Amino acid sequence: MTQGRSGMARAHHSPVLGAVLALFAILFLLAPGLARAQAFQSAAPYAILVDSASGAVLYEKAADELMVPASLAKLATALVAFQEIAAGKMTLDTEISISENAWRKGGGVSGGSTMFAIVHSRVKLGDILQGLIVQSGNDAAIALAEAVAGDEASFARIMTERVHALGLTKSQFRNATGMADPQQKVTARELAFLADHIIKTYPELYRIFGQRDFTWNKIKQSNRNPLLTMDIGADGLKTGNIDETGYGLVGSAVQKGQRLIVVVNGLKNARDRAAEARKLLEWGFRSFEQRQVFAEGETVGEASVFGGEKGRVALKAKGPVNLLVPRGSSERLNARIVYRGPLQAPVAEGTEVGRLLVTRGEIKTLEIPLYAAESVAAGTLQQRAFDALMEAATGWVRKALKRS
Repeated sequence: MTQGRSGMARAHHSPVLGAVLALFAILFLLAPGLARAQAFQSAAPYAILVDSASGAVLYEKAADELMVPASLAKLATALVAFQEIAAGKMTLDTEISISENAWRKGGGVSGGSTMFAIVHSRVKLGDILQGLIVQSGNDAAIALAEAVAGDEASFARIMTERVHALGLTKSQFRNATGMADPQQKVTARELAFLADHIIKTYPELYRIFGQRDFTWNKIKQSNRNPLLTMDIGADGLKTGNIDETGYGLVGSAVQKGQRLIVVVNGLKNARDRAAEARKLLEWGFRSFEQRQVFAEGETVGEASVFGGEKGRVALKAKGPVNLLVPRGSSERLNARIVYRGPLQAPVAEGTEVGRLLVTRGEIKTLEIPLYAAESVAAGTLQQRAFDALMEAATGWVRKALKRS
Protein backbone atom coordinates (compact mmCIF):
# COMPACT_ATOMS: atom_id res chain seq x y z
CA MET A 1 0.00 0.00 0.00
CA THR A 2 1.74 3.15 -1.15
CA GLN A 3 1.12 6.62 0.12
CA GLY A 4 0.02 9.30 -2.30
CA ARG A 5 0.33 13.04 -1.85
CA SER A 6 -2.37 13.25 0.81
CA GLY A 7 0.06 12.85 3.70
CA MET A 8 -1.58 9.74 5.05
CA ALA A 9 1.25 8.79 7.37
CA ARG A 10 2.06 12.22 8.82
CA ALA A 11 -0.58 14.82 9.61
CA HIS A 12 1.63 17.79 8.80
CA HIS A 13 1.77 16.71 5.15
CA SER A 14 -1.93 17.44 4.78
CA PRO A 15 -3.87 20.40 6.21
CA VAL A 16 -7.08 18.38 5.92
CA LEU A 17 -5.76 15.49 8.00
CA GLY A 18 -4.31 17.92 10.50
CA ALA A 19 -7.79 19.40 10.89
CA VAL A 20 -9.11 15.94 11.68
CA LEU A 21 -6.65 15.50 14.52
CA ALA A 22 -7.31 19.00 15.82
CA LEU A 23 -11.04 18.29 15.83
CA PHE A 24 -10.52 15.21 17.98
CA ALA A 25 -8.56 17.27 20.49
CA ILE A 26 -11.30 19.92 20.57
CA LEU A 27 -13.95 17.28 21.17
CA PHE A 28 -12.11 16.02 24.22
CA LEU A 29 -11.60 19.52 25.59
CA LEU A 30 -15.31 20.18 25.36
CA ALA A 31 -16.09 17.42 27.86
CA PRO A 32 -14.08 18.24 31.03
CA GLY A 33 -16.98 17.45 33.36
CA LEU A 34 -17.47 13.92 32.18
CA ALA A 35 -16.05 11.07 34.23
CA ARG A 36 -13.01 9.54 32.60
CA ALA A 37 -13.64 6.02 31.31
CA GLN A 38 -12.29 3.50 33.79
CA ALA A 39 -9.58 1.15 32.62
CA PHE A 40 -11.07 -2.30 32.12
CA GLN A 41 -9.32 -5.64 32.36
CA SER A 42 -11.07 -8.87 31.48
CA ALA A 43 -10.29 -12.18 33.14
CA ALA A 44 -10.90 -13.91 29.82
CA PRO A 45 -7.70 -15.05 28.07
CA TYR A 46 -9.26 -13.96 24.75
CA ALA A 47 -11.70 -11.07 24.48
CA ILE A 48 -12.94 -8.31 22.22
CA LEU A 49 -15.74 -5.73 22.38
CA VAL A 50 -16.87 -4.04 19.15
CA ASP A 51 -19.38 -1.33 18.32
CA SER A 52 -21.43 -2.70 15.43
CA ALA A 53 -22.32 0.61 13.76
CA SER A 54 -18.79 2.00 13.48
CA GLY A 55 -16.69 -1.14 13.76
CA ALA A 56 -14.84 0.57 16.62
CA VAL A 57 -12.95 -1.78 18.91
CA LEU A 58 -13.62 -0.70 22.48
CA TYR A 59 -11.57 -3.41 24.16
CA GLU A 60 -9.38 -6.26 23.02
CA LYS A 61 -7.15 -8.88 24.58
CA ALA A 62 -5.28 -11.45 22.49
CA ALA A 63 -7.95 -10.79 19.87
CA ASP A 64 -5.77 -11.94 16.95
CA GLU A 65 -4.32 -15.04 18.58
CA LEU A 66 -5.59 -18.37 17.32
CA MET A 67 -7.89 -20.23 19.69
CA VAL A 68 -10.13 -23.31 19.70
CA PRO A 69 -13.73 -22.29 18.93
CA ALA A 70 -15.69 -25.27 20.33
CA SER A 71 -19.38 -24.74 19.48
CA LEU A 72 -18.68 -21.13 18.50
CA ALA A 73 -17.77 -22.76 15.18
CA LYS A 74 -21.51 -23.25 14.67
CA LEU A 75 -21.69 -19.55 13.74
CA ALA A 76 -19.91 -20.49 10.51
CA THR A 77 -22.17 -23.53 10.13
CA ALA A 78 -25.20 -21.25 10.40
CA LEU A 79 -23.61 -18.76 7.98
CA VAL A 80 -23.39 -21.40 5.24
CA ALA A 81 -27.04 -22.37 5.80
CA PHE A 82 -28.13 -18.72 5.67
CA GLN A 83 -26.19 -18.23 2.44
CA GLU A 84 -27.80 -21.31 0.90
CA ILE A 85 -31.23 -19.93 1.77
CA ALA A 86 -30.38 -16.47 0.41
CA ALA A 87 -29.14 -18.05 -2.83
CA GLY A 88 -32.42 -19.95 -3.23
CA LYS A 89 -30.73 -23.35 -2.96
CA MET A 90 -32.67 -24.25 0.18
CA THR A 91 -35.74 -23.02 2.03
CA LEU A 92 -36.85 -23.31 5.63
CA ASP A 93 -39.16 -26.11 4.47
CA THR A 94 -36.36 -28.12 2.85
CA GLU A 95 -36.29 -31.53 4.53
CA ILE A 96 -32.99 -32.71 6.01
CA SER A 97 -32.35 -36.40 6.56
CA ILE A 98 -30.92 -37.48 9.91
CA SER A 99 -28.34 -40.09 8.97
CA GLU A 100 -27.04 -42.76 11.30
CA ASN A 101 -23.72 -40.91 11.29
CA ALA A 102 -25.36 -37.68 12.46
CA TRP A 103 -27.31 -39.58 15.09
CA ARG A 104 -24.33 -41.54 16.46
CA LYS A 105 -21.86 -38.63 16.46
CA GLY A 106 -24.27 -35.89 17.51
CA GLY A 107 -27.51 -37.45 18.73
CA GLY A 108 -28.70 -38.49 22.17
CA VAL A 109 -26.37 -41.51 22.24
CA SER A 110 -23.29 -39.27 21.79
CA GLY A 111 -23.43 -37.59 25.19
CA GLY A 112 -22.87 -34.12 23.69
CA SER A 113 -25.24 -31.26 22.99
CA THR A 114 -28.05 -32.50 20.77
CA MET A 115 -31.52 -31.68 19.48
CA PHE A 116 -32.49 -35.37 19.93
CA ALA A 117 -33.43 -35.83 16.28
CA ILE A 118 -34.60 -39.36 15.49
CA VAL A 119 -32.32 -41.44 13.27
CA HIS A 120 -33.54 -41.74 9.65
CA SER A 121 -36.20 -39.08 10.23
CA ARG A 122 -36.59 -36.04 7.99
CA VAL A 123 -36.55 -32.61 9.64
CA LYS A 124 -37.34 -29.28 8.03
CA LEU A 125 -34.41 -26.89 7.74
CA GLY A 126 -36.24 -24.32 9.90
CA ASP A 127 -36.28 -26.83 12.76
CA ILE A 128 -32.70 -27.91 12.09
CA LEU A 129 -31.58 -24.28 12.45
CA GLN A 130 -33.38 -23.97 15.78
CA GLY A 131 -31.78 -27.22 16.92
CA LEU A 132 -28.38 -25.94 15.77
CA ILE A 133 -28.60 -22.43 17.22
CA VAL A 134 -30.86 -22.65 20.26
CA GLN A 135 -29.95 -26.16 21.44
CA SER A 136 -26.42 -26.27 19.96
CA GLY A 137 -27.30 -29.68 18.55
CA ASN A 138 -24.38 -31.55 17.06
CA ASP A 139 -26.79 -33.87 15.27
CA ALA A 140 -28.36 -30.81 13.61
CA ALA A 141 -24.93 -29.53 12.54
CA ILE A 142 -23.83 -32.84 11.02
CA ALA A 143 -27.17 -33.44 9.26
CA LEU A 144 -27.03 -29.93 7.79
CA ALA A 145 -23.44 -30.47 6.63
CA GLU A 146 -24.38 -33.73 4.91
CA ALA A 147 -27.38 -32.13 3.22
CA VAL A 148 -25.31 -29.25 1.81
CA ALA A 149 -22.02 -30.96 0.93
CA GLY A 150 -22.52 -34.73 1.20
CA ASP A 151 -20.21 -35.14 4.18
CA GLU A 152 -18.96 -33.09 7.09
CA ALA A 153 -15.36 -32.72 5.89
CA SER A 154 -16.48 -31.23 2.58
CA PHE A 155 -18.85 -28.91 4.41
CA ALA A 156 -16.03 -27.75 6.70
CA ARG A 157 -14.03 -26.77 3.62
CA ILE A 158 -17.03 -24.71 2.47
CA MET A 159 -17.21 -23.08 5.91
CA THR A 160 -13.56 -22.07 5.64
CA GLU A 161 -13.96 -20.80 2.07
CA ARG A 162 -17.02 -18.74 2.97
CA VAL A 163 -15.43 -16.97 5.95
CA HIS A 164 -12.22 -16.39 3.98
CA ALA A 165 -14.35 -14.69 1.32
CA LEU A 166 -15.46 -12.28 4.06
CA GLY A 167 -11.82 -11.47 4.83
CA LEU A 168 -11.58 -13.76 7.88
CA THR A 169 -8.46 -15.47 6.63
CA LYS A 170 -7.11 -16.80 9.93
CA SER A 171 -10.11 -19.02 10.67
CA GLN A 172 -9.89 -22.70 9.74
CA PHE A 173 -12.70 -25.23 10.17
CA ARG A 174 -12.50 -29.00 10.15
CA ASN A 175 -16.05 -29.90 11.21
CA ALA A 176 -19.51 -28.38 11.54
CA THR A 177 -19.95 -29.00 15.26
CA GLY A 178 -16.90 -27.46 16.93
CA MET A 179 -15.75 -30.82 18.26
CA ALA A 180 -12.06 -30.96 19.12
CA ASP A 181 -9.66 -30.89 16.18
CA PRO A 182 -6.09 -29.55 16.41
CA GLN A 183 -6.41 -27.80 13.05
CA GLN A 184 -9.68 -26.01 13.83
CA LYS A 185 -8.80 -22.49 14.93
CA VAL A 186 -10.35 -19.01 14.97
CA THR A 187 -9.63 -15.60 16.50
CA ALA A 188 -11.84 -13.47 18.72
CA ARG A 189 -11.70 -10.60 16.24
CA GLU A 190 -12.83 -12.76 13.34
CA LEU A 191 -15.67 -14.26 15.39
CA ALA A 192 -16.87 -10.74 16.25
CA PHE A 193 -16.77 -9.77 12.56
CA LEU A 194 -18.63 -12.96 11.61
CA ALA A 195 -21.32 -12.24 14.19
CA ASP A 196 -21.69 -8.67 12.93
CA HIS A 197 -21.96 -9.91 9.34
CA ILE A 198 -24.71 -12.38 10.27
CA ILE A 199 -26.64 -9.74 12.21
CA LYS A 200 -26.55 -7.20 9.39
CA THR A 201 -26.91 -9.51 6.40
CA TYR A 202 -29.56 -11.94 7.64
CA PRO A 203 -31.71 -9.98 10.14
CA GLU A 204 -34.75 -12.28 9.83
CA LEU A 205 -32.76 -15.47 10.35
CA TYR A 206 -30.69 -13.83 13.08
CA ARG A 207 -33.80 -13.75 15.26
CA ILE A 208 -33.32 -17.46 15.92
CA PHE A 209 -30.27 -16.60 18.04
CA GLY A 210 -32.51 -14.71 20.46
CA GLN A 211 -35.07 -17.50 20.81
CA ARG A 212 -35.30 -18.50 24.48
CA ASP A 213 -36.08 -22.21 24.00
CA PHE A 214 -36.95 -24.89 21.47
CA THR A 215 -38.80 -28.19 21.80
CA TRP A 216 -38.04 -31.15 19.56
CA ASN A 217 -38.94 -34.80 20.00
CA LYS A 218 -40.99 -33.66 23.04
CA ILE A 219 -37.81 -32.45 24.74
CA LYS A 220 -37.70 -28.74 25.63
CA GLN A 221 -34.29 -27.13 25.91
CA SER A 222 -33.43 -23.56 26.86
CA ASN A 223 -31.06 -21.42 24.82
CA ARG A 224 -27.56 -21.87 26.22
CA ASN A 225 -26.72 -18.17 25.93
CA PRO A 226 -26.88 -16.77 29.50
CA LEU A 227 -27.01 -13.15 28.30
CA LEU A 228 -30.56 -13.65 27.03
CA THR A 229 -31.88 -13.95 30.60
CA MET A 230 -30.18 -10.74 31.72
CA ASP A 231 -31.82 -7.34 31.43
CA ILE A 232 -29.12 -5.90 29.16
CA GLY A 233 -30.75 -5.97 25.73
CA ALA A 234 -29.05 -9.18 24.56
CA ASP A 235 -30.46 -10.94 21.48
CA GLY A 236 -27.73 -13.48 20.52
CA LEU A 237 -25.47 -15.29 19.69
CA LYS A 238 -23.70 -18.55 20.77
CA THR A 239 -21.80 -20.35 23.53
CA GLY A 240 -19.10 -23.00 23.34
CA ASN A 241 -17.21 -25.32 25.66
CA ILE A 242 -14.84 -28.24 25.28
CA ASP A 243 -11.92 -29.31 27.49
CA GLU A 244 -9.35 -28.01 25.01
CA THR A 245 -10.61 -24.42 25.12
CA GLY A 246 -12.64 -23.77 28.25
CA TYR A 247 -15.82 -21.73 28.15
CA GLY A 248 -16.51 -19.17 25.42
CA LEU A 249 -19.30 -16.91 24.20
CA VAL A 250 -20.10 -14.63 21.29
CA GLY A 251 -22.84 -12.24 22.33
CA SER A 252 -24.61 -9.09 21.22
CA ALA A 253 -26.82 -6.57 22.94
CA VAL A 254 -28.60 -3.35 22.02
CA GLN A 255 -29.17 -0.36 24.31
CA LYS A 256 -30.62 2.97 23.15
CA GLY A 257 -30.10 1.98 19.54
CA GLN A 258 -26.44 1.06 19.99
CA ARG A 259 -25.36 -2.52 19.33
CA LEU A 260 -22.23 -4.00 20.88
CA ILE A 261 -20.72 -7.38 20.07
CA VAL A 262 -18.63 -9.25 22.64
CA VAL A 263 -16.42 -12.32 22.37
CA VAL A 264 -14.82 -14.06 25.34
CA ASN A 265 -13.11 -17.45 25.40
CA GLY A 266 -10.92 -19.65 27.56
CA LEU A 267 -12.75 -19.13 30.85
CA LYS A 268 -12.85 -21.78 33.59
CA ASN A 269 -16.59 -22.26 33.95
CA ALA A 270 -19.99 -21.14 32.70
CA ARG A 271 -20.43 -18.67 35.55
CA ASP A 272 -17.21 -16.83 34.73
CA ARG A 273 -18.13 -16.84 31.04
CA ALA A 274 -21.47 -15.17 31.72
CA ALA A 275 -20.00 -12.68 34.19
CA GLU A 276 -17.14 -11.56 31.90
CA ALA A 277 -19.36 -11.15 28.86
CA ARG A 278 -21.88 -9.13 30.87
CA LYS A 279 -19.20 -6.93 32.45
CA LEU A 280 -17.68 -6.13 29.08
CA LEU A 281 -21.05 -5.19 27.55
CA GLU A 282 -22.11 -3.05 30.51
CA TRP A 283 -18.72 -1.33 30.60
CA GLY A 284 -18.94 -0.59 26.89
CA PHE A 285 -22.42 0.91 27.09
CA ARG A 286 -21.47 2.95 30.16
CA SER A 287 -17.98 4.16 29.33
CA PHE A 288 -18.18 5.42 25.75
CA GLU A 289 -20.07 8.15 23.98
CA GLN A 290 -20.65 8.86 20.32
CA ARG A 291 -19.26 11.97 18.67
CA GLN A 292 -19.86 13.11 15.10
CA VAL A 293 -16.53 13.86 13.43
CA PHE A 294 -17.81 14.66 9.95
CA ALA A 295 -21.32 15.52 8.83
CA GLU A 296 -22.86 13.70 5.87
CA GLY A 297 -21.24 14.88 2.63
CA GLU A 298 -18.42 16.74 4.41
CA THR A 299 -14.91 16.40 2.96
CA VAL A 300 -12.76 14.04 5.02
CA GLY A 301 -9.52 14.41 3.10
CA GLU A 302 -7.97 14.34 -0.36
CA ALA A 303 -6.19 11.86 -2.61
CA SER A 304 -3.62 12.54 -5.30
CA VAL A 305 -4.63 12.00 -8.93
CA PHE A 306 -2.20 11.12 -11.75
CA GLY A 307 -2.89 12.38 -15.26
CA GLY A 308 -6.07 14.25 -14.39
CA GLU A 309 -7.41 17.71 -15.07
CA LYS A 310 -6.95 18.20 -11.32
CA GLY A 311 -4.13 16.91 -9.16
CA ARG A 312 -6.31 15.99 -6.18
CA VAL A 313 -9.81 14.74 -5.48
CA ALA A 314 -11.85 15.31 -2.32
CA LEU A 315 -12.88 12.23 -0.35
CA LYS A 316 -16.02 11.67 1.69
CA ALA A 317 -17.75 8.86 3.53
CA LYS A 318 -21.22 7.51 2.90
CA GLY A 319 -23.25 9.26 5.56
CA PRO A 320 -21.93 10.97 8.68
CA VAL A 321 -18.73 9.77 10.34
CA ASN A 322 -19.32 8.98 14.00
CA LEU A 323 -16.73 7.90 16.51
CA LEU A 324 -17.03 6.25 19.92
CA VAL A 325 -14.68 7.83 22.44
CA PRO A 326 -14.13 7.17 26.15
CA ARG A 327 -16.11 9.60 28.26
CA GLY A 328 -13.89 12.46 29.35
CA SER A 329 -10.74 10.84 28.00
CA SER A 330 -7.72 12.94 27.07
CA GLU A 331 -6.18 10.11 25.05
CA ARG A 332 -4.80 11.20 21.68
CA LEU A 333 -6.49 9.75 18.64
CA ASN A 334 -4.50 9.31 15.45
CA ALA A 335 -6.16 9.44 12.04
CA ARG A 336 -4.82 8.70 8.60
CA ILE A 337 -6.18 8.15 5.13
CA VAL A 338 -4.83 5.04 3.42
CA TYR A 339 -5.10 4.39 -0.30
CA ARG A 340 -3.11 3.02 -3.20
CA GLY A 341 -2.00 6.06 -5.12
CA PRO A 342 -1.71 8.31 -6.87
CA LEU A 343 -5.07 7.49 -8.44
CA GLN A 344 -5.14 7.09 -12.21
CA ALA A 345 -7.47 9.51 -14.00
CA PRO A 346 -10.26 9.42 -14.94
CA VAL A 347 -11.81 8.98 -11.48
CA ALA A 348 -15.60 8.66 -11.30
CA GLU A 349 -17.58 10.28 -8.50
CA GLY A 350 -18.57 7.66 -5.91
CA THR A 351 -15.59 5.38 -6.59
CA GLU A 352 -14.19 3.81 -3.42
CA VAL A 353 -10.71 5.28 -3.13
CA GLY A 354 -9.33 4.41 0.29
CA ARG A 355 -10.09 4.11 3.96
CA LEU A 356 -10.10 6.37 6.99
CA LEU A 357 -8.29 4.72 9.90
CA VAL A 358 -8.53 6.08 13.44
CA THR A 359 -6.54 4.52 16.27
CA ARG A 360 -6.44 5.02 20.03
CA GLY A 361 -3.02 3.81 21.09
CA GLU A 362 -2.70 0.38 19.52
CA ILE A 363 -6.46 -0.11 19.24
CA LYS A 364 -8.18 0.57 15.94
CA THR A 365 -11.30 2.53 16.84
CA LEU A 366 -12.64 3.20 13.35
CA GLU A 367 -12.07 2.01 9.80
CA ILE A 368 -14.46 3.13 7.07
CA PRO A 369 -14.26 3.37 3.26
CA LEU A 370 -13.86 6.74 1.59
CA TYR A 371 -15.22 7.68 -1.84
CA ALA A 372 -14.41 10.25 -4.50
CA ALA A 373 -16.63 13.26 -3.83
CA GLU A 374 -16.43 14.38 -7.47
CA SER A 375 -15.33 13.15 -10.88
CA VAL A 376 -11.88 13.97 -12.22
CA ALA A 377 -11.53 13.70 -16.00
CA ALA A 378 -8.31 12.82 -17.77
CA GLY A 379 -6.10 15.85 -18.26
CA THR A 380 -4.52 17.23 -21.41
CA LEU A 381 -1.47 15.61 -22.93
CA GLN A 382 0.68 18.32 -21.34
CA GLN A 383 -0.85 17.71 -17.89
CA ARG A 384 -0.32 13.95 -18.18
CA ALA A 385 3.27 14.41 -19.27
CA PHE A 386 3.95 16.73 -16.33
CA ASP A 387 2.41 14.25 -13.87
CA ALA A 388 4.48 11.44 -15.37
CA LEU A 389 7.63 13.48 -14.91
CA MET A 390 6.73 14.35 -11.31
CA GLU A 391 5.83 10.74 -10.46
CA ALA A 392 9.14 9.53 -11.89
CA ALA A 393 10.99 12.14 -9.85
CA THR A 394 9.20 11.34 -6.60
CA GLY A 395 9.68 7.61 -7.26
CA TRP A 396 13.41 8.19 -7.62
CA VAL A 397 13.44 10.14 -4.35
CA ARG A 398 11.56 7.36 -2.55
CA LYS A 399 14.04 4.76 -3.77
CA ALA A 400 16.96 6.96 -2.72
CA LEU A 401 15.49 7.38 0.76
CA LYS A 402 15.00 3.61 1.04
CA ARG A 403 18.63 2.99 0.16
CA SER A 404 19.77 5.51 2.72
